[in-house]
Amino acid sequence: MPATSPKKALLNERAQHLLKVLVERYIREGQPVGSRALAREAGLDLSPATIRNVMADLEELGFIRSPHTSAGRVPTVQGYRFFVDALLTVKPLESLEVQRMRQSLDPDLNTQKLVESASALLSGVTRMAGVVTMPRRDHMAFSHIEFLALTDNRVLAILVFNEREVQNRVIHVNRHYGADELQQISNYLNTEFLGKDLQTVRRILVEEMQEAREHMNRLMLAAIEMTEKLFDQESNKDDYILAGQTNLMDFAELSNVEKLRQLFEAFNQKRDILHLLDQCVRAQGVQIFIGEESGYEVLDECSVVTAPYTAGDGTVLGVLGVIGPTRMAYERVIPIVDATAKLLAAALNPKN
Repeated sequence: MPATSPKKALLNERAQHLLKVLVERYIREGQPVGSRALAREAGLDLSPATIRNVMADLEELGFIRSPHTSAGRVPTVQGYRFFVDALLTVKPLESLEVQRMRQSLDPDLNTQKLVESASALLSGVTRMAGVVTMPRRDHMAFSHIEFLALTDNRVLAILVFNEREVQNRVIHVNRHYGADELQQISNYLNTEFLGKDLQTVRRILVEEMQEAREHMNRLMLAAIEMTEKLFDQESNKDDYILAGQTNLMDFAELSNVEKLRQLFEAFNQKRDILHLLDQCVRAQGVQIFIGEESGYEVLDECSVVTAPYTAGDGTVLGVLGVIGPTRMAYERVIPIVDATAKLLAAALNPKN
C-alpha cells in the first residue's frame, strides 16, 4: 500500500472527524458535501464559520477539493488514502454472509470453475467488477500423469492436480515415442513425484538431474524432455477471470463513454491489469490502490482492492480483488475481499 503523507500529522481530531464524515457521506450519496450538511451530520457544536475554516484547511492540505459546479467539497485521492489508512472502521462480515459465500465456492469444482465462481462472487456481493488470477500451477500438487502418442512427434499429456483436476496438454517432442516408452515414463513420474508440487518436480528433474545427464538412462532423459516441454507451456498460462465489469456503468463518475471504452479495452488487453495484480503477489494481506496510485491512467477514477490467496503451506497461488470507483464502500469491500481470498484458498486445498 502506498506510503502515507507527512501532511497527515497536521490534522487535529476535529479536522479528522469532519474529514471522516465528509468522505462517508460522499461515498454514500455521491454528491459534493456543503458546510451546512457537514455541520448537521458531524454532531459537533461548531459554527458554520468554523466548519468552513476547517474545510478550507483540508482543501489547502489536498484532502478535499471543490468541483466547479458546486459549493460543496469531495475527497481527493489523498483524502481517500488518509481515510482508509487512519479513519476507516472495517465492518466484520456476519457469519451468515460468510456461510453463503462459502457455499458459492464448492471444493468439488475444478480450478477453472472455482476461479470463475470467486470472480462472480466478488462481483455479485459488491456490485462492482470482480477479478481473480488463475492459480500458479507450479505450486499445485501433482497426483497423476499419463501420456498418449499422437502423430508428428506429438504427445498428449493428461495431468491430474490436487487429486481432482484433470488438464490435457499437447506437447511437441524431439522424436517418436511408442506406447510402451510413454507408459514407462508415466510410471516413473507417478512413482517418484506423487504428492509433490510441480515446482519441486521442476527443480529435481530439470535442474538437479540436468547436472548428471551423462549418467542417466534413456528413461530419465525422456522424462526430462517431457517435463521441460510441459513447463514451457505452463509458463505462459498467466491469466485472470473478470466478472461484473458492466456494473461499473452504474456509477456516474465512470459513466463517461470514452472512460468506459478505455477501461474495458484495458480489461480485454489484460497486460496492465495483470502487472498491477502481480505486484500484490509479493505483498501480504489486503492491498488498496486508489486512483492514480495504481500507476495506470485508465484506472485514475477507480480503486482496486486486492488480496492474495494461498496454498495449504502458505505459498501464494494468485490474487483476487474488486475494481470499482474511488467512491466505494471500503469498510465493506475490504472484508469481502479478505474473506473471499481465505474461502478460495480453503476450497482449493480441501484437505487442509
